[in-house]
Amino acid sequence: MRVYNFAPGPATLPLAVLEQAQAELLDWQGSGTSVMEVSHRGSAFMQVAEAAEADLRALLAIPEHYRVLFMQGGATGQFAAVPLNLTAPGESADYLNTGLWSGKALAEARRYVSVNVVADGKESNYMSVPPIAAWRRGAAARYFHYTANETISGVEIFEVPNLPGAELVADVSSTILSRPIPVDRYAVLYAGAQKNLGPAGLTLVIIRSDLLGRARDVTPSVLNYTLMAESGSMLNTPPTFAWYLTGLVLRWLKGEGGLSVMAERNARKAQALYDCIDRSGFYRNSVARECRSRMNVTFRLPSEALEKQFLAAAEAAGLANLAGHRLVGGLRASLYNALPEAGVAALIDFMRDFAHRHG
Repeated sequence: MRVYNFAPGPATLPLAVLEQAQAELLDWQGSGTSVMEVSHRGSAFMQVAEAAEADLRALLAIPEHYRVLFMQGGATGQFAAVPLNLTAPGESADYLNTGLWSGKALAEARRYVSVNVVADGKESNYMSVPPIAAWRRGAAARYFHYTANETISGVEIFEVPNLPGAELVADVSSTILSRPIPVDRYAVLYAGAQKNLGPAGLTLVIIRSDLLGRARDVTPSVLNYTLMAESGSMLNTPPTFAWYLTGLVLRWLKGEGGLSVMAERNARKAQALYDCIDRSGFYRNSVARECRSRMNVTFRLPSEALEKQFLAAAEAAGLANLAGHRLVGGLRASLYNALPEAGVAALIDFMRDFAHRHG
């Protein structure tokens, strides 16, 4: 029996996608082989790759002067790829630090570029985003980097930062496809696939075409945006099964009505769960209301002992993977696109009953 899966990534996938993959696993398109067994350079798989890019472009309204790259190494690989592709030795870049993932990104970037931290959310224990008036930009920064959604603390930046003259770069791993994104406001967007795109193993990069050709000579080939663009993301053997599944997810999203529908659905799911927490007098969420993530809802109970009881009881009730990140503890419900509203309703019912019995 399938459960409601609240995992933060690898996250739940649409049931229809899993069923189609299951049906095609041994005999893909009448070929007598699995999609995992065909050449990535063959015409059949090239059609899969082209369709996935076309559907992604349609969903995100990606302008023609942007290139779409399907890479590997996760978002973590992009922490190095971004400075290696966008800066020369001795240049600087601006970074906003709002939590663990943006902190990891700037720490990795420091190996290749002079990093100016425009603001740090440490004072609020990374439960809010420092106000833009407090940001201190570097005069010669080549780009401005931020993480749109900090999955561990549950902080999300909803508005595109209005920074005149800045080349915006964003890690949108937990935001992409959950709502429309104005791609043309950015220089580079990147995302690990394992949230809303598909399974782990694939990494998406969207880059404005005029930024290609700037990679340093020492940039590893598999992280070189120019080489990846020139090869159609086929510089080396890509994770073909992940690419195929991502294509199915993109087709499912189009069938569901696109990103405006997803945005409305995700807003309802998150608001219902936050309302349950806020009205309970038992659960608590410490994130500033204006930046509460729609994808990752974190909460605590009155004691760690109760949190352990909650997790065990939730698992038994078919509500899986609700533990918070190992570094911070507590609880976390990730509400990615494929998690149905019925799953959130079931969690809320369980939370109310648990609070009634233990409050």
